[in-house]
Amino acid sequence: MLNIAICDDDSTQLGLLASYTTECIQSHAIRAVIHQFDHPDKLLSSCERQRYHIYILDIVMPMINGLEVGKAIRERDQEAIILYATYEPGYALQSFESSPINYLLKPIDKGQLCRTLLQAFSRLDKASDTSCTVKTAEGVRVLRFAEILIAEYSNHTVRYTLTDARVMVTSIIKGSFTAHIQGMLRDERFIRTHISYVLNMDYIEGFTKTRFTLHGGYEVPIVAKLYRTVRERYLEYLLTKEGS
Repeated sequence: MLNIAICDDDSTQLGLLASYTTECIQSHAIRAVIHQFDHPDKLLSSCERQRYHIYILDIVMPMINGLEVGKAIRERDQEAIILYATYEPGYALQSFESSPINYLLKPIDKGQLCRTLLQAFSRLDKASDTSCTVKTAEGVRVLRFAEILIAEYSNHTVRYTLTDARVMVTSIIKGSFTAHIQGMLRDERFIRTHISYVLNMDYIEGFTKTRFTLHGGYEVPIVAKLYRTVRERYLEYLLTKEGS
């Protein structure tokens, strides 16, 4: 289920954008929920608890403009789709800092909005296979698989070590570690070496019978009973990469 956030301080425009978006998702049988916000602060506060896949933002709003909102969103979510809808053409160049999918001028053309949304849905389908969403004490965060070095389970939380040395720790997870990492393990880059560890094979620099060494000097243990399976899987992955 997709979550779409629309933020506009003009209630008439907010309602119109919501109506056009609803018509688009219904006519194309897209499973999505639309969330409306009449103030950017309300949206940013909600972002701490809820991940939105698509944002439709007005630019000229009170206290903080849509461009600043877009930057804040992009800092926490590299995969989210941002779409600006505004009366002001002069902000187009500045808007590119948050990598929007489009910049639409009001009055909004319903057909153009729907075409942009369909493009966004297509992009999200591809991104969903290469990222995961985690809930932390600081809010909901999206992690790209390409930036994950290690996922380590401890005390009902998962500690993610990222390629830039950042560490992100989830809130208490519901269910098992196995269920939590299912999406990662469907990606050929990841391998489980231990009941509590998953690693990204793209960053392996060496291994012994007891551990892998990863980029940055990180070490991940290999449980003895899995050594042969893990070794064969890693060597197979290396051959696949060389042949691609």
